[in-house]
Amino acid sequence: MRWQGDFFDASHFMKACKLIAGCFLIWMAFRLPASAQAPTVTLTNFVTITLTNFVTVTNFVPPMAVTAKAVVAPVTAAKIVLPPKPHWNSTITAGATLTRGNSDSLLSTAKLFSVKKTPNDEYDLGADATYGSANGVANNETFHGFGQWNHLFSPLWYGYLRGEGLHDGIAQVKYRFTITSGIGYYLVKQTNTTFALESGPGIVIERLGFVDTTYATMRFAERFEHKFNKNSARIWENAEILPQVDKPGDYLVNSEIGVESALYRNLSLQVYVDDNYNSQPASGFRRNDVKLVSGVSYKF
Repeated sequence: MRWQGDFFDASHFMKACKLIAGCFLIWMAFRLPASAQAPTVTLTNFVTITLTNFVTVTNFVPPMAVTAKAVVAPVTAAKIVLPPKPHWNSTITAGATLTRGNSDSLLSTAKLFSVKKTPNDEYDLGADATYGSANGVANNETFHGFGQWNHLFSPLWYGYLRGEGLHDGIAQVKYRFTITSGIGYYLVKQTNTTFALESGPGIVIERLGFVDTTYATMRFAERFEHKFNKNSARIWENAEILPQVDKPGDYLVNSEIGVESALYRNLSLQVYVDDNYNSQPASGFRRNDVKLVSGVSYKF
């Protein structure tokens, strides 16, 4: 086959081939560096696939995010408030009356009372003394003391044990000891008001004049107290009767009624009346002794 014309001359053909070959070489020169760069596909499940002349599959595990350390607030234990420890509440009262002139007289009194209350028990202790004289002759000489323990079976019911002693030099009571026990009941038991009844058997040991006597007795008693205006004032009253079991006509009656008003802090003024009745006094003496006392009290 023969090419016709000048354009298809062999020399022209060779030049065209060289030109195509040159373009192809230039294209390959640019193509080879580009093909050397491996395409990378990153998947959302963190798998990287690298494609070169061979395939490499790499499982890439990213570093775990550091979780902020939980801050635990310190736990503060609830503060336990303990009830106040039971203690003795005491009151001491003193009073004196002195006269000089047409009559010389002296009357002095002292009284101590203490009480302690716990959830299950109540304790009462008391002592008092009186001494008086007129124109140098003693006309009052008494010493008295008592103690009582109440054990609560319930908020209102309780059992009690009581001991009491008395000396009255003017009434010729050399000594009188009374021991009783029994049951008590609070008819009223409130913060500021209490009213209780007590009853039980007992024994009396006494020397009246020059006669010693011991006999069984029954005790019937009541006691009342009411406080006003946050303990700024109070009134109280108590009474007991102790008949002789085999001779009910022979009996003792002891009672007291009083009022107290605060003066300043722990100081207060007390006025009370004591009445002691003995149906069978010593020969030549009256059955009834009444004493009116006023004095200043200190609480501690």
